[in-house]
Amino acid sequence: MIARNETVIFSKPFLLKGVDRILPAGNYRIVTDEELIEGISFPAYRRVSTMIFVPGAHRGSVEMVTIDPLDLRIALDQDTVRL
Repeated sequence: MIARNETVIFSKPFLLKGVDRILPAGNYRIVTDEELIEGISFPAYRRVSTMIFVPGAHRGSVEMVTIDPLDLRIALDQDTVRL
């Protein structure tokens, strides 16, 4: 199992499925766990889970929430829409 880390940036507050509140603009850590697919002649991985770290309900706390990568992509796309 490997964990791939990345940071995404939201320029304005946003909603994300799986989180019950509006999240503030800012940088968010994303961790995607992947596992090696066995039995093929080249190394390939499949996604097992994707998590985002969000500000917790209590000041200074952080929550790790499992999300669908498609929901994250939709939220990021909506963040870049200019009206």
